[in-house]
Amino acid sequence: MSEIILASSSRYRQELLKRLSIEFRSISPNIDETKIHNETFEDLARRLSNEKAKIISMNHPSAFVIGSDQTAEYNNKQANKPLSIKNAFSQLKELSGQTLNFFSGVCLKNEQRKISVDEVVKFSVTYKKLSDKQINRYLELEDPTHCVGSIKSEGLGITLL
Repeated sequence: MSEIILASSSRYRQELLKRLSIEFRSISPNIDETKIHNETFEDLARRLSNEKAKIISMNHPSAFVIGSDQTAEYNNKQANKPLSIKNAFSQLKELSGQTLNFFSGVCLKNEQRKISVDEVVKFSVTYKKLSDKQINRYLELEDPTHCVGSIKSEGLGITLL
């Protein structure tokens, strides 16, 4: 059976595959994730998931390599990971009552078999109108600093929508 490699160092993506009880290993693709001028958020998710899978599959041609990336936008602005509680608070204040559009890209590559399949799925979430008290309470209970839009949807973030 061919090896499965997740082209990611994301613990969240690793946890998703572990839930499926699939044997795999992870390799970080270390690529530049900067958005290209005039690139749509959907195209960005597709390009990054493809680049991640491609760079790893070139060194592991017999493996099935999964690359994925997620981008998000609101009001035509990119939403990023806040990386600090202070930034998470500011981001949640700005997103209060707003709709955030996510673009989740995934690519499966196997160089040896000439397989390359990709897909991008769009989904939208609308934040509740959030008070400072609600935001502070959420941030006391959850650490969304590495989550786009400051929302850890697999945790308490779902309560903000």
